[in-house]
Amino acid sequence: MHLVIDDTFHKSACLDLESFLIRLFAGEGRFQVLNGNAGVSDSDYYDRAKYTGSFNLIFEELRREGLFERSIPEIVNSDLFKFSPFKALNNDQAGAVGEILDGLLEDIDCGKPSTSVIQGDPGTGKTIIAIYLMKLLRDIQLSQEGENFDSDSIFSDYFVEGNRDLIADLKIGLVIPQQSLRSTIKKVFSRTPYLQPGMVLSPFDLSPSEEPYDLLIVDEAHRLSQRANQPSGPQNKKFREITEALFGIDDLSVTQLDWVRKSSKHQILLVDAEQSVRPADLPKDVVRSLIEHSRVEKKFYPLHSQMRVRGGTDYIKYIRAILSSEPPVPSRVANYDFRLFDDVSEMHQEIRLRESEVQLARLVAGFAWPWKTKSDPNAFDIEISGYRLRWNQAQTDWINSATSVNEVGSIHTVQGYDLNYAGVIIGPDLRFDLETQSIVIDRTSYFDKKGKENNPKLGLVYTDSDLLRYIVNIYAVLMTRGMHGTYVYVHDKALREYLRYFIPQGTGRSRNDIPR
Repeated sequence: MHLVIDDTFHKSACLDLESFLIRLFAGEGRFQVLNGNAGVSDSDYYDRAKYTGSFNLIFEELRREGLFERSIPEIVNSDLFKFSPFKALNNDQAGAVGEILDGLLEDIDCGKPSTSVIQGDPGTGKTIIAIYLMKLLRDIQLSQEGENFDSDSIFSDYFVEGNRDLIADLKIGLVIPQQSLRSTIKKVFSRTPYLQPGMVLSPFDLSPSEEPYDLLIVDEAHRLSQRANQPSGPQNKKFREITEALFGIDDLSVTQLDWVRKSSKHQILLVDAEQSVRPADLPKDVVRSLIEHSRVEKKFYPLHSQMRVRGGTDYIKYIRAILSSEPPVPSRVANYDFRLFDDVSEMHQEIRLRESEVQLARLVAGFAWPWKTKSDPNAFDIEISGYRLRWNQAQTDWINSATSVNEVGSIHTVQGYDLNYAGVIIGPDLRFDLETQSIVIDRTSYFDKKGKENNPKLGLVYTDSDLLRYIVNIYAVLMTRGMHGTYVYVHDKALREYLRYFIPQGTGRSRNDIPR
C-alpha cells in the first residue's frame, strides 16, 4: 500500500488524483487495474490548476518507487491510454451515457427493443463512449451486493441489485467496421478486467448460428456496408451467406445495419455521416433516416464538445467549409498550429521535428497514388518534385509501428485514431477548376478501387459529384486527426493558391509561435 498525504487536499482534489493515477496505470498496462468504473466527471473546482500541478510530482515519486516505468507523455501517447475505459467524461459525454443507460434499462425491463443513436463530429469522443459503456455495463453485471461506490461517482446509482439482476445475463458486443481500429480495441480489451477481445466484432462476425446479442454497440456505424463488391472474394460470398441465413433470401437491399438489427434486441449506434469515405458505406439517406427516427423515439444523443482538436469545434467547421462549395471568411484558428507548406519535404521535416518533441506526428494522404510497395517493397509509392515516400507498410496499428514516421498513412489506417500533429498531403485527386472557380476531382488520380467503382448489383453509378463528396470527406477526416496541429501540402498548384487564402503560410514561422 502506498499512502499519499497532502494537508491541502480536499475531496475534489483526491478524486481528481485518483482518476489521474487510474488512467495512467491502465494506460501503461504493466499492472491490471482492478477498479470498477462507476465514473468520474471531468469537472472543474476552485484552484484546480494548483492541485493538479502537484499530481506530476506524485507520479514521479511513484515512478521512483518502481510503480511506473514510462513517463507521462509516453503513456498518454499510447493506445492503451487513449482507448482506456477509465476516462473522466465531460458533461456532454456523461449526459449521453446516463440517458442511454436509463433508456436501455427501462426497455430491457419492459421487453421492448430499442435503437439509440449518438452523433458527433470528429474528436467528440464517440469511440470512448462505446468502450466506456461496455466497461460500465460489465461492471454493473459483475458487481457484488454490498459493494459501495463513492457518492461522487457519477454512475454509482446504477450499481444496485435491481439493475444487476436485470442485466446479469446480457450478451453484449462492440462492432467496429474498420480492421485497424478493431485490432487496436481488441488489444485494449485484453488488458481490461471483465472485457475480452472476443467482445470486439467485425460485422462479418454476426452469424445466425450464434446466440443473438441482447445489445450491440456499433462504433463508426456510418462505415457499415451496403451490398457492394467487398474488399475480397470470400467477403462477397460471406455477405450473401449471412444475408440468406438471417433473412431467408439473398435480398440485395439488405445492409450490415440490417444484420446488426436482426442479430440483437438493442442497438447503440455511433455515427457521423460526414466521415463516410467509400460508396460501399451506408448511403447518406439511410444514416439521415436513422437519425430522424431516433429523434422521434427520443433516443438521439448529439455530442458537441470537442475533445481531440485544440482548435475546437470552430476548426472542424472551418475545415469542412474551406473544402465546400461555400467557402468561409478567411480566419486564424486560435490555439492551433495550422499551416500550409509549398514543399512536401519541408513539411515532412517539420513533422519529424514534432515527432522528436511530442511524438505521434505522422504524414497522411488521400489515396492519390497507386500502392506499388504492396508487390515491390523496394519501390516508392509517392513522388513529388523528386521527393519520394512509401505508403504505410503495416496494415494494423501503423501509427505505432517503428517505420511510421518515414511513411504515409492512408485513410484506412488513421480513421478513428488521434495524432499530436498530422502532415496532410492533398494529392492530385483533388484540384481547383479556374473556370468554374470550384473544387473538383480528378477521377484518374484516385486509386482506391473500392472507393470509386460502381455498384452493378444495386444498379448504382457514381458520378464525379458523388465521388467529390467521398474524397472531400477523406481529406476532412485526415485534417481533423491532429490534436495540436495540422500541416498541409497541396499537389495541385491552383488548389494550393486557393487554399492559401484560408491556411496560414508554413514557412518562415518562429518556433516560439508554435502552440505547445
